[in-house]
Amino acid sequence: MHNASYPALRLRRTRASAWSRALHAETVLTPADLIWPLFVVEGEGVEQPISTMPGVSRWSVDRIVERARVARDLGIPCLALFPNTPEPLRTDDGGEALNPDNLMCRATRAIRDAVPEVGILTDVALDPYTAHGHDGLIDAAGYVLNDATKDVLVSQALNQARAGADIIAPSDMMDGRVAAIREALEGEGFVNVQIMAYAAKYASAFYGPFRDAVGSRGRLQGDKKTYQMNPANAEEALREVALDLAEGADTVMVKPGLPYLDIIRRVKERFEVPVFAYAVSGEYAMIEAAAAAGAGDRDALVLESLMSLKRAGCSGVLTYHAPLAARLMAR
Repeated sequence: MHNASYPALRLRRTRASAWSRALHAETVLTPADLIWPLFVVEGEGVEQPISTMPGVSRWSVDRIVERARVARDLGIPCLALFPNTPEPLRTDDGGEALNPDNLMCRATRAIRDAVPEVGILTDVALDPYTAHGHDGLIDAAGYVLNDATKDVLVSQALNQARAGADIIAPSDMMDGRVAAIREALEGEGFVNVQIMAYAAKYASAFYGPFRDAVGSRGRLQGDKKTYQMNPANAEEALREVALDLAEGADTVMVKPGLPYLDIIRRVKERFEVPVFAYAVSGEYAMIEAAAAAGAGDRDALVLESLMSLKRAGCSGVLTYHAPLAARLMAR
């Protein structure tokens, strides 16, 4: 007999069938939410697997173009490029970043010519180019110099814009660099080149495999705690975002992703602007390790982690799992 006191509303009612679960889904994840980071290396026909990132490789420029075609066919709208600069070209001043024929610029031009419908995001920071592995110029004590670095970053950004970059993404965390880059882009007529600021980039333990990928691990002198954010801080992240938006950033990024879902949510609610997250190399490696150990299903882990980032407030996610995720969504 029905108990009249029992609640009339059963929340399981709308979960009882697949069509109803789809109808009531509050968050939708599509390939258009993905940015695919790729690593560029010298040579031709080259694929170099990265041992700490199973399934991810460095690619020569011609093979990067092939990846761009894959992205287009999967509906992934944008690629993020990172160079593995040859050892002889790594210097204390990171001068190779300003070379109009460096790996980043050659890859950008090649993708622009062959697959113009795919967006290109280029990283602005000096760590792939410096002998010491820091994101900027350092003094005798190893401290990263803010204003001198900012001037080099402006030149680096212009170099990438001239090569055809659609989004300039300064990841260095120097104060004032967004305003300087925006002014320089406007001054050279690059009015539609976007700036996606790494606004809340934390000094995280999750970056290790990335440093393998770009060849900066092992050369880093000290750490990056004087310019990347303290993982203990949240209010400071809001101040960083406010500054970058005031300086002309079109979009902002929180990095890493899953350990900082609270930051993503707070940024989205406070500023109501497009927020992106970078599901970084360590996050990727953990999922791959879990799957390899039989501790979880790779496909389910990938889609759930991306959904959580989107649910937290992301407009999109930079993820090495982008092609896998796009294929899973197409099923």
